[in-house]
Amino acid sequence: MKIVPAREFDLKREVEYGTPQQNETVRQIVSDIRREGDAALLRYTEQLDRTKLTAADLRVPQEELQAAYAAVEPSFVTAIRQAAANIRAFHEKQKRNSWMDWQPDGSLLGQVIRPLKRVGVYVPGGKAAYPSSVLMNVIPAQVAGVPEIVVVTPPSTNGGEGINPYILVAAAEAGVSEMYRVGGAQAIAALAYGTESIAPVDKICGPGNIYVALAKREVYGAVDIDSIAGPSEIVVLADDTANPVYVAADLLSQAEHDEMASAILVTNSATLAEAVQGEVQRQLEVLPRRDIAAASVEQYGAIIVVDSIDEGIDVVNRLAPEHLEIMVQEPMAYAGRIENAGAIFLGPYSSEPVGDYFAGPNHIIPTNGTARFSSPVDVDDFIKKSSLIYYSKEALLQNGAAIIELARHEGLEGHARAIAVRLEQEGKAESDNGKAK
Repeated sequence: MKIVPAREFDLKREVEYGTPQQNETVRQIVSDIRREGDAALLRYTEQLDRTKLTAADLRVPQEELQAAYAAVEPSFVTAIRQAAANIRAFHEKQKRNSWMDWQPDGSLLGQVIRPLKRVGVYVPGGKAAYPSSVLMNVIPAQVAGVPEIVVVTPPSTNGGEGINPYILVAAAEAGVSEMYRVGGAQAIAALAYGTESIAPVDKICGPGNIYVALAKREVYGAVDIDSIAGPSEIVVLADDTANPVYVAADLLSQAEHDEMASAILVTNSATLAEAVQGEVQRQLEVLPRRDIAAASVEQYGAIIVVDSIDEGIDVVNRLAPEHLEIMVQEPMAYAGRIENAGAIFLGPYSSEPVGDYFAGPNHIIPTNGTARFSSPVDVDDFIKKSSLIYYSKEALLQNGAAIIELARHEGLEGHARAIAVRLEQEGKAESDNGKAK
């Protein structure tokens, strides 16, 4: 893991747009699903997932979800239940209420909050199983009040036979009642446009491979999507009080995700920098996903040495990391100065996996520096808002001239006249009433 001064470091991020061939493949799949429905969905499932299904096989019955409990350890069930309770409690605090405000002139202004009606959750199953992703997508949608939540996942996890039982148990614990064994771009297209077996949704969320990401981009507009996720990132901001063993372990916890993941230490301590450099190599030797983590560390990892923690904060805000750990003597003193980070972990015991799995905040967090302008998934991602406007006669007579002025400056005479006719009619009516008296 290279040690570099801050002025020499540049993390080049590239948004993954896929190759021309990948994009064309996705466009073809989406088009076929849109035109042919189940027939294309089943054809691509057999072709790409090597699983032959009928339309009747697509939906995962509740009996299959319940049967999966026999294939997992009781300790896993206990852990997933505890995590679900924490995640639910955290997201319950984010709930919004509709509001209305009566004005002195008799007008009413407000905002109506409604949940989306139907949401699709994609759970990846190509290289590995991620039951935690089920909870992080489904629970916020439930808290928001979404009445229909449908989960899709590849028919065989990591090339094995059937859906991973840990995914099925997580879905059961989250209260999922509608789940389909279909994955890839074809699943995204089915959620977006619907087939004979799968009704269309209003929003699609959840991570996936490049084909899933490109399909989400392709269908955006027909439905909403959460984001196009990039490789995982962690930045650790540390001083000489940090434990190098902890720092190295946390850096590798993200490096093992993907060869393109980035793991970066920012420190004002040359001693810590050297200790972490050695510790990363030592821990790599015994890490099961060593090859992936080593490639990540080699290509996108770095130890950045700064002159002060203040300079380190500037580096952090420029990087806008997905995950930020602050391991300094007084971490709370610096939390308020972090402007750009998806999730902030304070102190030596707030290791990033605490947030990934258990604490409660969502682990679906902006990547590729997008923490500069976006946020983790939360309840707001599953609601929509309508403005409420009731203008009284008094308010229109009082403000109509200003509205007309603005409309005419934009060259929209029809807008101006829509107000003018009311002023004319109501003004005339008031004049006539005055004469009658």
